Amino acid sequence: MSAASRLGVGIIGAGRVGPVVGAALAGAGHALTGITAGSDPDRVEAILPGIPVLAADEIVRRSELVILALPSEELGGVVAGLAELGAWQVGQLVLHTAPGFGVEVLAPAASRGAIPLAVHPAIAFTGTSIDVRQLHDAFAAVTAPAAVLPIAQALAVELGCEPVVIAEADRPAYGEAIATATEFSASVVRQSTSLLRDVGVTAPGRYLSTLVHSAVDRALQDGGAEPDLEL
Repeated sequence: MSAASRLGVGIIGAGRVGPVVGAALAGAGHALTGITAGSDPDRVEAILPGIPVLAADEIVRRSELVILALPSEELGGVVAGLAELGAWQVGQLVLHTAPGFGVEVLAPAASRGAIPLAVHPAIAFTGTSIDVRQLHDAFAAVTAPAAVLPIAQALAVELGCEPVVIAEADRPAYGEAIATATEFSASVVRQSTSLLRDVGVTAPGRYLSTLVHSAVDRALQDGGAEPDLEL
């Protein structure tokens, strides 16, 4: 996006994702209008010092771009609730970060004239400033109506990511792939560290760190080929 198209950005969702996305966009030159309250205000303040904490409808009123960084199960209800309040504005950009949804979940906002975008940065967010750096090595799944797809792609680039277009109909499968990669890997690591702890390894996480990273890198390079079980 050009310097002439800098936006006032509001964030609905103060968990691990919202503040990091806000920090990345602020770093790209956009102005942050506010964020909704979260359960860890100190963490938000560390990432976005001095940002106003506002109600969701006030965020929408003040912002040209609204980031919806919400759990998937909450997203539809919040969008619809703000539509019932008459909060969404004609021409306003509204972007969500949920992996398993395209833009259809934003239909209540779009019906009021807002422009729907879906951008999911493919990292495991920690909710700390390290995530901003990780975004620069990441891809982002982008879904949007054809006429505004370049806007979604440009915002992904401004986050630091390489955009990859995912069709609306393919977003559920994409979301399943992301959930499988994150949940399965976390479960396997938890099981392995527990077994190592049981046999007397006092720092199992550190012990496994290089092994896990190298194993994952090898699996990614193999691209789904059958694993070579030789040591």
